[in-house]
Amino acid sequence: MAAGKQGGDGPAPWRWQGSDLILALHVQPRARRDELVGLHGDRLKVRITAPPVEGRANDHLVRFLAGLFGVPRRQVELLGGESGRDKRCRIRAPARVPAPIRRPG
Repeated sequence: MAAGKQGGDGPAPWRWQGSDLILALHVQPRARRDELVGLHGDRLKVRITAPPVEGRANDHLVRFLAGLFGVPRRQVELLGGESGRDKRCRIRAPARVPAPIRRPG
């Protein structure tokens, strides 16, 4: 599937793979609130309140993304970046898609 577009020229930090959404994220732990901020270079920036200790930030990120996309936690998969701020996630068949992400077509 084609990736989305950012500013019309470069590839967006998401792509559709069938009904699944693959996200390239830059995660900021220990934030004041959980939020999808928008573009951060070639990634989507996400702020989460959890500290990056013993996997708590990753667990919190999965719960936050599940709520944001309207899916159960089991439909959110961390594909890479377990120990860093740059991560890749799969959202299986999201029920809703927040801005700035858009479905193709």
